[in-house]
Amino acid sequence: MISNFLKTAFVVVALVCVQSATSVAQTTKYKCMIQMTNYMGDGAYIVISLIDSKGAYEKTLYVLGSDKKWYKTIKEWNKFYLKKPAAVNAITGASVTGGDRAVNVIEIENAKIDKGYKLRFESAVEDKAYNLKDVEIPLTTETLAAKTEGTGYIRYVRFSAN
Repeated sequence: MISNFLKTAFVVVALVCVQSATSVAQTTKYKCMIQMTNYMGDGAYIVISLIDSKGAYEKTLYVLGSDKKWYKTIKEWNKFYLKKPAAVNAITGASVTGGDRAVNVIEIENAKIDKGYKLRFESAVEDKAYNLKDVEIPLTTETLAAKTEGTGYIRYVRFSAN
């Protein structure tokens, strides 16, 4: 009787483990290279966000600029961040200045690709304009393989699977 109980318990534990493993989101790491325009001024703060099909913020993927006092300059993202504070320390790097480039690794859930999501790059520079959609691209297999031009401080963005 104890043997049957142990067998049943083992099967239940095994099924729970299999279900837990399959429910964990599969992700891919991408190198994200941001080439800046040759603007004059301080380093740009840039936030890379995952935007859902309705245009709402879903997740912060990366923050370039580590001083939280300047997050308010990235106006729309900051509203999201203040409502749903998340630990961004692990996905934060240095700001990037005019003419420079930054290469960072971002992790994207595979299930979000080709499903109506977008990647939004917001940028702000102290005492200069704020760009809500410096770069905004549909999150598709094609755009993750292409170079995308920016409209503000970002000249272009390019991804490569890590």
